[in-house]
Amino acid sequence: MLIENVIIPACVRGFESDSDRFDIDIQNSAVAQVNRAKTAPDSITSGTLLPCLVDVHVHIDKTYVVDEVGAADGDLFKAITLMGQHRAQWTSADISARMQRAVQDAYRHGTRAMRTHLDWTDDHIPKALQVFEAMRDDWLGRIELQCVSLTPLDTFDGSPRGLDIARELAGVNARTHSNTALLGAFVYRNADMHARLQRVFDLAKAHDLQLDFHVDEGLDADACGLRAIAELTIANKYQGKVTCGHACSLSVQPLAEATDTLKLCAQAGIFLVALPSTNLYLQGAWDATPVDRGITRLKEAVAQGIRALIATDNVADGFYPYGSYDLLDTYALGVQAAHLSPVDTWLSAITTAPAAAMGLPWDGKITVGCPADFVLLAATTPYELITPAGRQRRVMRAGQFLTL
Repeated sequence: MLIENVIIPACVRGFESDSDRFDIDIQNSAVAQVNRAKTAPDSITSGTLLPCLVDVHVHIDKTYVVDEVGAADGDLFKAITLMGQHRAQWTSADISARMQRAVQDAYRHGTRAMRTHLDWTDDHIPKALQVFEAMRDDWLGRIELQCVSLTPLDTFDGSPRGLDIARELAGVNARTHSNTALLGAFVYRNADMHARLQRVFDLAKAHDLQLDFHVDEGLDADACGLRAIAELTIANKYQGKVTCGHACSLSVQPLAEATDTLKLCAQAGIFLVALPSTNLYLQGAWDATPVDRGITRLKEAVAQGIRALIATDNVADGFYPYGSYDLLDTYALGVQAAHLSPVDTWLSAITTAPAAAMGLPWDGKITVGCPADFVLLAATTPYELITPAGRQRRVMRAGQFLTL
């Protein structure tokens, strides 16, 4: 198959070129050749070609329940309470149906890998874990799935509960011979924070688990969980194995303080994930037009050499009552909310950077020999990437366009 005269943004190219339009020859489910487009430079391009997308922070265990639980209208802790009450009613069949619907939606929109957080709030193994393992096997070869335990940091108080979680996750990885399962925690202005975080690192090291934290998900300037995690990542020599999502408080801290934290994150090799849809909804005033909005400091992070990511987070639940698993929609929102420019230079945030965070076999760079797993967008300019018309797409998997 030959795909002619397509734009390949520089940030997803695995080759050097002074052109931006290319002809792609696909054979045996992989790219056989990438050549400068033969058509005239002023001809109308066939669109923009991206690698399939990587969504590194989702919650597919509790998605699509907003009609049952209601919306929190900007109150994070109200959402936690609502969802906790609803969780007690969950059955494996309910969870499976929600997960299947979410993964199908993501696949249809061109996602090739997802990392989902699973609520894990008591001494019992959540029903969602077994469902996740079945879902991972069911979607093998189409979407790569990883899971993270979402547990309050106070759980790691030295009791056996934290150890039990780590052992169970290590068992998932042993069964798959991979790093499918990660250890996680919700970190926000906790007492005895450093000691509890150190226990998380101790468990991760003992059981060969990577880490993924919900951290500083609020607009309190004194929330310093991200800094603590960066310090402990360095102290424990865990560089490159830690992902941190949200970090909303970074946006309201003085620039000098935030920059110091980001420098530590860079030394720690932390992957920093912005969740624009959920945090624009949950953070800021609801009785007036909000000024502080909660999206973390993406530009400043990249300036320090941090790999910045954008992900979907919640869809149609108490935390965020809207949305879908179209990662390009979330990307468009993030670009506008965080004033990310030029638009096309930030596409790495939903392709190559999360691929590195998840340790995927393909880094997401389009080059000779890479898998022919692509999203062909209608967009003919970077500006059109942010328009609904420009985000019209055809999804290719293993060298064939899907019929969906």
